[in-house]
Amino acid sequence: MVTQLRQLICGLHGHDSLLHFEHGRISLLCTSCGHETPGWDVKGTSGREGETASIVRMSLAESRRAA
Repeated sequence: MVTQLRQLICGLHGHDSLLHFEHGRISLLCTSCGHETPGWDVKGTSGREGETASIVRMSLAESRRAA
């Protein structure tokens, strides 16, 4: 009950959330009261199987010369 009260008071003022990394999961964790968001699963690959990552390069704008 004390933890819930602490989280309520902290939530009213705004949590001090930092990224919290676990094996295959990322969430936000408040450093003041310990409140943790449901988070995101990051297991698996970032693309389809057999697909290679490609790098997209954007050309820079040409510089203007002033006289």
